[in-house]
Amino acid sequence: MQKADYRNAMSRLGAAVNIITTDGPAGRAGFTASAVCSVTDEPPTLLICLNRTASVYPAFEANGVLCVNVLAPDHQALSGVFGGKTPMDERFAAGRWHAGVTGSPMLDGAAVSFDCRVVRSTAVGTHDVLFCEVAAITLGDTAHGLVYFDRRYHGLMTTAD
Repeated sequence: MQKADYRNAMSRLGAAVNIITTDGPAGRAGFTASAVCSVTDEPPTLLICLNRTASVYPAFEANGVLCVNVLAPDHQALSGVFGGKTPMDERFAAGRWHAGVTGSPMLDGAAVSFDCRVVRSTAVGTHDVLFCEVAAITLGDTAHGLVYFDRRYHGLMTTAD
């Protein structure tokens, strides 16, 4: 199997779009990710995959806290800002944020934000899999989301019954 075959197949695995943020002694940082999922609800734990060569990696490793901000459809442009080479100050200037209980930036208007402490990390290939215990949750005003499927963004909105 070729790397390109795997990447093409993964483009068909739709996923929520998230901005993962941190703040602490190593500074504020954030990146766009779709490699996020639930592990267990007792204790409430998520996993996040982070490339060890990413420019944000040292901040996340040193701070030990993060927030998973699940994006709404109107956050598509913000996803692009956090997914590229934009300087960190400009990334955060593009949205409105407040500090969660861990100190990690929580996005105002996110579909949901999970404020977490990293409790374990495992290296797999080029990435670390971060196991993150949820310390606090903030639900958005409405049920809506942004997913990435077939290399395109798609907005999800609930409809009235």
